Amino acid sequence: MIKNISNLGDAALYCDFGTEVNKEVNNKVIRYFKSIQKENIDGINNLTPSYNKLIVSFDLRKKNFQTVKKLIENLNVINDDKLESNKIKIPVCCDEKFSLDIKRLEEKLKISRDKIYEKFFNKEFFCYMTGFIAGMPFLGDLETELRAKRLETPRVKVPKGSVGLTEQFANVYTFESPGGWNIIGNTPIVIFNSSKENNPNLINPGDAVTFEQITKDQYNNYNE
Repeated sequence: MIKNISNLGDAALYCDFGTEVNKEVNNKVIRYFKSIQKENIDGINNLTPSYNKLIVSFDLRKKNFQTVKKLIENLNVINDDKLESNKIKIPVCCDEKFSLDIKRLEEKLKISRDKIYEKFFNKEFFCYMTGFIAGMPFLGDLETELRAKRLETPRVKVPKGSVGLTEQFANVYTFESPGGWNIIGNTPIVIFNSSKENNPNLINPGDAVTFEQITKDQYNNYNE
């Protein structure tokens, strides 16, 4: 399933699963990611999955490239039937205060905001990876009618909790950050909690995510 395993600096390697971005390829990445996690291999100190790659970092005092490469090649990989996937529902308020780019999307996509929200809230998304900022989930796959390019000029500050769209993905900004995604709402819940050392991410690769529209009052009074 891995097309190639190669060095990435002195203390990391990356597993290449190909160039395509789809659930089938990403499923392979996640199976290896969770299988290595499960083994809890001494000396492997970080795993970073992406759409079609998996970076494995290791402690040079305990492991070297060839040792880790062989461990991965001989890994007992979790099969699809045993691949755990959480279903997570995220509340989103689309009040004018939060839907910063809905007018832009109406113009770019040539469909009404009601239709944009209807398609968005009726979709079950798949988490391909987290990254860019800590815990930010990259959620595919958007309906073709909702796919738009990033902003021509990125914002210096995108508010924490903002829900954005770009190309085939949706995401949630886990911290205030620069960014160029098309913002259509905001969630009151915490997506990344650094106080949870074992798993600070609410959404992890392989999870299924749906969004639920809430009012501004519900947003303001939301208690987790």
